[in-house]
Amino acid sequence: MKTLKATSNLLTLLVLLVCAITLRAQSPGTPGPALITPAQTSTPSDSPLDPKLPTLFVVGDSTARNGADLGWGDHLAQHFDTSRLNIANRARAGRSSRSFYNEGLWDHVLSELKPGDFVLIQMGHNDGGTTTPQTDAKARNSYKGIGEETAAYTLPKPFTTGPLAGQSTETIHTYGWYLRKYIADTRAKGATPILLTPTIRNIWTKPTPTPTQALTPDDSANKPQIERDMGFHTYLEKIAFAEHVLLADMATVAANGFQALGPERTAAYFPIDHTHTSAAGADLNAQSVVTALRNANLPLITYLKPPQ
Repeated sequence: MKTLKATSNLLTLLVLLVCAITLRAQSPGTPGPALITPAQTSTPSDSPLDPKLPTLFVVGDSTARNGADLGWGDHLAQHFDTSRLNIANRARAGRSSRSFYNEGLWDHVLSELKPGDFVLIQMGHNDGGTTTPQTDAKARNSYKGIGEETAAYTLPKPFTTGPLAGQSTETIHTYGWYLRKYIADTRAKGATPILLTPTIRNIWTKPTPTPTQALTPDDSANKPQIERDMGFHTYLEKIAFAEHVLLADMATVAANGFQALGPERTAAYFPIDHTHTSAAGADLNAQSVVTALRNANLPLITYLKPPQ
């Protein structure tokens, strides 16, 4: 039995290796085969950072880090000159702006942060945006909006780490409050915060023309349109304006790219659900992040490799 189990495990590893090699061989813009998606609780190990170099920290959810090569954060380093800049992907699957802070993950980033570093912040997929966040069993929903509204929440069990360690209750804040906290803490460390619009989901709608419209099959207004905003874009724009913080609109860049591909070709990049991509899809998202950074003319772009 042990021999059969060992053989089965070896075959599984070989299949994953073949899939990875095949994906690397795909030409840009061509979907690779669907990969087996690791559980979102998996946390890839982090490589040591060169203390002599500035570091770009990625703070986000499973769209940025979801097992090896399945988040755009794992594909970002190839676009930068890593002899001049560290890339540190600190995103964690399943987290929201609220839970990333409460669980002490943000404290861990702060412990590594130093003057001259950058923090790329992308949150939203797990925030929910509700007026009753205290009813969320997963304790992820933030209060809807960017104001100072709060809600009380009784913790099922006290946290052992993070800012709520030892407490029995939590004060839930708005999505905007948590982002402003990240921004303020980053600046207090002498580093530069950058907001990033959330990744695009593979959700399409077909516009309904009015009776007076005469649309041809080739009319773009008659074609399915991909979702471009989950409801956080306006919040991010207002926070960026009020806090004088940089905003890179990755969502629009990615949406334009997937829109050009169309629903059928886009679907190949989302083999599991409408949110999580294959490694090839993560690579496209990383390219969209880089394009958004260039479009916003952020100081960070001085560390990018020249366009190929």
